Amino acid sequence: MRLLAIIALLVVAPVSAHAQSCPQPLRDAQRLVLVVSATMNGSTASLRRFARASPAAPWQADGGPVSALIGRKGVAWAHAFRSFARKGEPVKVDGDKRAPAGFFRIGRPFGFGASQQPHYLQIAQGTVCVDDPASPAYNSITSRAAVGWKVHGENMWRVREYRRGLLVDYPTARSVRAGSCIFIHVRRPGAPGTAGCVALPEPEVAALQDFAQPGAVLAILPRQALARFKGCLPEF
Repeated sequence: MRLLAIIALLVVAPVSAHAQSCPQPLRDAQRLVLVVSATMNGSTASLRRFARASPAAPWQADGGPVSALIGRKGVAWAHAFRSFARKGEPVKVDGDKRAPAGFFRIGRPFGFGASQQPHYLQIAQGTVCVDDPASPAYNSITSRAAVGWKVHGENMWRVREYRRGLLVDYPTARSVRAGSCIFIHVRRPGAPGTAGCVALPEPEVAALQDFAQPGAVLAILPRQALARFKGCLPEF
């Protein structure tokens, strides 16, 4: 029995030790939505879902692959993950039409209609996501009544693609215009890409709203960067 215990420690210890070096919030995640683009500049990607029993357990496939739209000009490293960028790879700024590369907690489900989902955000007239770096409300969802009409932002109730979606807990920096208002939302037929979000067919967005409820992490990465997180991500 003692020999078996030693063997078990030898098998588990390297995995746990390696897991400690994985970037947060991926390190502690038990649900993962992995979005991988073929290049830094492509506007399409493949989305897969994964789950695991604990942070030390291996990832298991839970759905996909599904074709997704990302930024019209591809991806760029989020400011919080710019240390993973290699020479020549862009870092995200507002207005670059690129989705942010990195690891982000998935937040509240949202949509136009009512829902019984926990923490659901119903988009009402006046709901706005502020993308104005001059505003203290930058990268937050508020109302026109609170910020007025001079502050630049997305009037979410007017965007049909936002009839169903998920917020992304996107860490940003207003001082360097590091990006704002990142969502998972419905894909518009014929669209060449997004302004920086992840877009899917509506049934897939609905499935993700259910999948992400216990807490999930969104990973957006170009294929060339997968090896930089070896041991942290599922085999792709």
